[in-house]
Amino acid sequence: MKVKINRNAAKALKKMMEQEEAQGKLFRVYVTSIHGDHAHYDLRLDTPTENDEVVKTDKEIDFILDKNDEYLDGVWIQLFHVPKEEWLITNPSKGGHHHHHH
Repeated sequence: MKVKINRNAAKALKKMMEQEEAQGKLFRVYVTSIHGDHAHYDLRLDTPTENDEVVKTDKEIDFILDKNDEYLDGVWIQLFHVPKEEWLITNPSKGGHHHHHH
């Protein structure tokens, strides 16, 4: 499974992982809802179970994905600072819709 992340998002998540409550945890990408051909995603700190795969990215951050959820494969996590700060989590390989995540 694959996860892509942009530099702003990696920087922000690294900062969160330095907090005490994040010790020993990784960020899980999960599906919050599915609409027809595309899904909405979110992130939370979690620990992997035997149903999960820990996926490495090129930005030194690992993510937990449920290996039975095909909607997670190829997810792209981005953080933009302009025009306003916003997270955007999409999966270009599963319906090319861009959904804004607040």
